[in-house]
Amino acid sequence: MNGTRPGWLALRQGQAVDVSSIPLVDADDFASHMLAGRGRGGRLANLFGRRLPDGGVRLFAFLAFDTDARIEVCAADLPHGKLTYPSVTAHWPAAQAFERELAEQYGVFPVGHAWLKPLRYHGTDDGSAAPWGPFEASEPIPGNYPFYRVEGEEVHEVAVGPVHAGIIEPGHFRFQCHGEEVLHLEVVLGYQHRGIERLLLHPNATRSAIVAETIAGDATVGHALAYCTALEALAGARVSLRASALRGIALELERLANHVGDLGALCTDVAFLPASAYLGRLRGEYLNLTLEICGNRFGRNLLRPGGVRFDISTTMADSMRERLRRLERETLEVLDLMFSQSSVLARFEGTGKLSEERADEIGMVGPAARACGLRRDVRCDHPHGVFQFSHIPIAVETTGDVYARAAVRWLEVQRSLEFLVELLGNKPEGPVFEPIGRLRPNAMALGMAETWRGESMHVAFTDEAGKLAFLKVKDPSIHNWFGLALALRGVAISDFPVCNKSFNLSYAGHDL
Repeated sequence: MNGTRPGWLALRQGQAVDVSSIPLVDADDFASHMLAGRGRGGRLANLFGRRLPDGGVRLFAFLAFDTDARIEVCAADLPHGKLTYPSVTAHWPAAQAFERELAEQYGVFPVGHAWLKPLRYHGTDDGSAAPWGPFEASEPIPGNYPFYRVEGEEVHEVAVGPVHAGIIEPGHFRFQCHGEEVLHLEVVLGYQHRGIERLLLHPNATRSAIVAETIAGDATVGHALAYCTALEALAGARVSLRASALRGIALELERLANHVGDLGALCTDVAFLPASAYLGRLRGEYLNLTLEICGNRFGRNLLRPGGVRFDISTTMADSMRERLRRLERETLEVLDLMFSQSSVLARFEGTGKLSEERADEIGMVGPAARACGLRRDVRCDHPHGVFQFSHIPIAVETTGDVYARAAVRWLEVQRSLEFLVELLGNKPEGPVFEPIGRLRPNAMALGMAETWRGESMHVAFTDEAGKLAFLKVKDPSIHNWFGLALALRGVAISDFPVCNKSFNLSYAGHDL
């Protein structure tokens, strides 16, 4: 493909390649090789390792070139007994979480990484010791290590979680404060680690798809779409336009439900209760539209490798369009009210700011990145399925604060509604499901989806028999938790709830 450099293999999402075709670079040059790719305009989309038969580790790096809809991949081998290489993070902070997992999972030591604290607390895959320095526990639990501390007169520490009020997943937040001002926030996750990637290797693709749907329950459709895309590529299967359209409808309904729910929750956090209650009710309306399609409000059991399990009849499509037109009027009316309230804007504007440069440096994705001015959206940058034929403009703000993160959702609500009304009135014909057949042996493929939080990616490998041998999952939250921590610096701790909700990241999606 045009623009590819030596030492990289170019591919697009939904394309399978032979594993043997992935270029190997010297481990000592791995970091500089990636940085050269960054210099050409690439962003770090994924970095992970896979255990080799001799006990070594093969590193895989994926750089996304969004303007060309291209992904470039390279690899480097770390031999058993020398699991070290120069850290990428030392020069490119976007790699920090990926390299922490390499240390945790394989005992790899990226020389120069500033803080190799555990990421998911799943331990090394072979029981060997990880290079965690002061973390001596053989089976550490989340938070069982020395936290970063700010010393000084009148500096105090505030610990929140992992047990929270209400129904919420566990995560720990450790604040270093001077009075009300947050000097530093450390986010500790891992309480939700379930071993998802190993569960996905079940030989029954239907059972594995059910697991994929549970990676992050509120992004059921997004993760199922990325998983199905990867497996369909390995099988060389083409999904019908009608099935692709139904997948796109489900994805945008999922986006609507979550964006509307988040905007209502932001109103709750700033005590604008009329919009909070109204948007909470509207969220249920969007969820119920998904329920009508497949019998589950979150889209479970809808997507499967080869297509979808449920169709939308002409009568149902007409009914859904009418309901969406009504919901559009109601939704935009209450959002106009929300964004015109001085009491709301006073809490949103200027709170939890991140610059475009900082967001790019740490590799943010999704609405949080677009709120900082970064134009990143898989639907437009790496289109697949129905998004190859139906364009949704990217919603971008520039101030990088709570207001911008809310405004991006507001814009995306409008554009998703327009997309759905149009697509439901012009569904392609064709079957909704066809079995995918056998997977290509010794191959790799990736599937991507723009979940409502941002870019998910599933990278799948097969063995010589054509069986699924390794699968790496990436939820967008792994890119953005660090962004939340940075956004809190200099902010009053009382603004943490509204700032946290403006990101609304996934604990389970991060922890896998």
